[in-house]
Amino acid sequence: MTLRSCVGVVLAFASVAILAGCGGGGSGSAITADGSSTVGPFTTKAAEDFKAQGGGDVTVGISGTGGGFERFCAGETDISNASRPIKDDEAAICAEKGVEYVELQIATDALTNVINSENDWVKCLTVDQLNAIWKPGSTVSNWNQIDPSYPDVPLKLYGAGTDSGTFDYFTEVINGEGGASRSDFSATEDDNVTVQGVSGDRGALGYFGFSYYEENQDRLKALEVDGGGGCVAPSVATAQDGSYTPLARPLFMYVKLSALADTEGLADFVRYTLENAAAIAGEQFVPLNQAQVDDELQKLDGATA
Repeated sequence: MTLRSCVGVVLAFASVAILAGCGGGGSGSAITADGSSTVGPFTTKAAEDFKAQGGGDVTVGISGTGGGFERFCAGETDISNASRPIKDDEAAICAEKGVEYVELQIATDALTNVINSENDWVKCLTVDQLNAIWKPGSTVSNWNQIDPSYPDVPLKLYGAGTDSGTFDYFTEVINGEGGASRSDFSATEDDNVTVQGVSGDRGALGYFGFSYYEENQDRLKALEVDGGGGCVAPSVATAQDGSYTPLARPLFMYVKLSALADTEGLADFVRYTLENAAAIAGEQFVPLNQAQVDDELQKLDGATA
């Protein structure tokens, strides 16, 4: 969904506004965040907990990592949620617009391949098989083309949209180059669309952040991935111990330096998020260890000094 065409759908959780697709503007007293649909649930939980502890309002949009950086560098938001590091061209736009920022890691994710709950023929795919499915120019359109032992079932693909950091990361580690992918699949910045599509088609395959699988595991199955050392299921534990490779990845908040000084409550919210990162991560994200938290807090202290 592009910023020009988005139609905001607002869901209220206590006093926290989650703006799906586009989010609100940077004006007003509320702290504004936008970006990754993967990081969105983490920031939303942080915002809810912060509000419950007497903090101010935080609005959280999910326009995708790229869309979030577009708004952030235009000065429209205080925080840009990202499932990949900022790109050089995005950083250049921020610099051109005078937007300075601090990059903070807030958790880790296990990017997850999901299949329909009625799919009983596959439990694990290798990175080579995923590459054969997703590489540019791939004509794989049936499960029996992936493995002759699989049934004659049409393969329907769902994945992240091109504004998504999930798309960039997945294509880089699976296809060898960020953005390199076949184009004949259902692409979306809204991971709930992938949930609906895969859960409704016996032959479907999709990918997104681990939190969306956790929320929908009664409707979907997660595939194990063989990155060269055997099949490993996505989980908090396997992402933390490094065995879920190559699909474990860091997650970030980018915070505007001028907003840390000028936006009431922003510095408190970011500090609260880091100090409580493990509790906020819950079972959906891989939490930072204490040494990592301390490092990120030092970055924040340097940014607010």
